[in-house]
Parts: sequence; structure tokens; C-alpha cells
Amino acid sequence: MHTLFVSDLHLSHDTPKIAQNFLALLHEQKSQIEALYILGDLFEYWLGDDGITPAHSPIIGAIKAISDAEIPVYFMHGNRDFLIGETFANQCGAHILPENTVIQLYGEPVLLTHGDLLCTDDTEYMAFREQVRNPAWQTHFLSLPMDQRIEMAKQARDVSQHSTKEKSMEIMDANLASVKNTMNSHSVNKMIHGHTHRPAIHDFKLGDNQAHRIVLGDWKEKASFLTVSKTGYHLSDPRWTS
Repeated sequence: MHTLFVSDLHLSHDTPKIAQNFLALLHEQKSQIEALYILGDLFEYWLGDDGITPAHSPIIGAIKAISDAEIPVYFMHGNRDFLIGETFANQCGAHILPENTVIQLYGEPVLLTHGDLLCTDDTEYMAFREQVRNPAWQTHFLSLPMDQRIEMAKQARDVSQHSTKEKSMEIMDANLASVKNTMNSHSVNKMIHGHTHRPAIHDFKLGDNQAHRIVLGDWKEKASFLTVSKTGYHLSDPRWTS
């Protein structure tokens, strides 16, 4: 038995193959897992729980089947689906975790985060993040008609894609000093996150201790996931080799 971690599926109507791969993974893993953690960006965008449609039913149903089997399911907001709320979580039978959550994973404290807070060199994104995570901004956005929200989301995505092309990969990656400061502030030597789409297991020194940062990949090529058991960590991603 093991614990399953995924992130950055970016599901949308344009990615039916990714949805199929996710449904297949949940079906395959259901009898083998003790818990499921979804660490953000399950969807390409989320405009509010009032935007749930029948098209979401297969995903909601598959996650609910996990929780109905008395396997705990946890969800953490990403930078694309931070407006997911309790309505969606309740339909899935999932618990929403605050960012930077420490869990006990087979007797060891491990810090979970989506990962965008670690990318402190990308000052433009950090300013945007502060704006959209403001409760007042979110309340106003969710009060708008759905078609207006859709248009705003498209504009934001276009701006983001254009901006990303002009930024170096280093700027958009996790800042090591931020990684170390975050881990130190939570008194952990292991961290699991997504967001950067760079699957890897990084080993480094944190003071006098050996530390590990496990990065989940996106699902553009194939299913990318992490399994953790009493015997260790296994990152299943076609782009990563130990």
C-alpha cells in the first residue's frame, strides 16, 4: 500500500486524453492506495463552483469513488484552480488543504505545497498572485456573470502565455533560498510540490541535515505521479530518471 500524489493535470475540454489517463490511473490505483493528494492545477482554470457542469461529472465521480472506498482525498489549490471551493470538494468527498501543509507521511513530517510560492524570482507573477488571492478580488470576480469571467480568464491566460515566452526557465523555477527558508520555517527535511512542471527528486543540504525536494510533473506527455510507501519515494514520469 502507498500514498498517491498528483498535480498539474490542467484538465479542460481541450485535453480529453489527459482526463482519460487520470481516470485510468485512479481506477488502477484504487485498491493500492491509502490516500490521494492532488496538489493543485487539477484544472486549466476554475471560474467558481457555480461553473460545475455535467462535463465535470466523470472526474468528480472518479474522485468520489476513491473517497467512497474510505480512502481520504486531499486537494490543494494551484495557481489555475484557486477558486475551487467547498461545493466541488464536497461533491468529490475531498478535503481542501491550506497551502504549505505539513503531514505525517509514514512517520516523517513532509511539507506539501503547490509550488508557485517558491518561484520568488518571478516578481511579475508574485504580484499577480497577491492580487487574485485577495478575498475582496475573489468576491468581486465571483459576483460577475459567467461569460464575463470566462473572457477575463482567457485574457489572463493569453497574457500569461506571452509573458512566459519572454522569461527564462530559471526565473520561473523554484528559488533555492525560498525552498530552504520555507522548509526551515516548517521544520521539515522533505517537501513535495508541483507547479514548475520539472519532475525531479532534488537532494541537498539543509543545515546539517540531508534534505529532499520532490517535484511532480505535468501530464502533457504521459501520466506523472508520485507514490510514497514505507520503503521510499517513486516518481513515475517519462522525463525523469534517477
